[in-house]
Amino acid sequence: MELVYDNDETEVNMQKIKIAASDEEIQDCYAVLSELRPQIQPNEFLERVKRQSENFGYRLVYLRDDGIKSVGGFRINEWLAGGKYLEIEDLVSKTGERSKNYGGELFDWIVDFAKKEKCDQIKLVSHVQRFGAHRFYLNKRMIIEAHYFSMSL
Repeated sequence: MELVYDNDETEVNMQKIKIAASDEEIQDCYAVLSELRPQIQPNEFLERVKRQSENFGYRLVYLRDDGIKSVGGFRINEWLAGGKYLEIEDLVSKTGERSKNYGGELFDWIVDFAKKEKCDQIKLVSHVQRFGAHRFYLNKRMIIEAHYFSMSL
């Protein structure tokens, strides 16, 4: 199956995966993404996504199948020691639509996108209590390779 990575709609098993480009497409992703990021208010969502896109290369991608079923957010970056990588910042499927492989389809699309962009690795951070997400990532052949440290300022 050939995937298209520009903003043309992409058919994957009768589902459409697309990078959100217009304000309307970005705003349409809010209902699903807010399930993962409830602290982001509806009136600030569009501005935050656009700012992160312009300043840091953030991309919002969604899977539509009779409505938006799954949303992902990612960016491409590079580490001196590790090379070019795609970091998945957000990946969530709509409540009631989980375990229907929408998240798996979107994850696989993101992996193919990273390969096309010649990334050496895919990375993501998942909070320690998200056991279901960990099972999903391990089933997708990801490994746990580091501890992640942070400090609030």
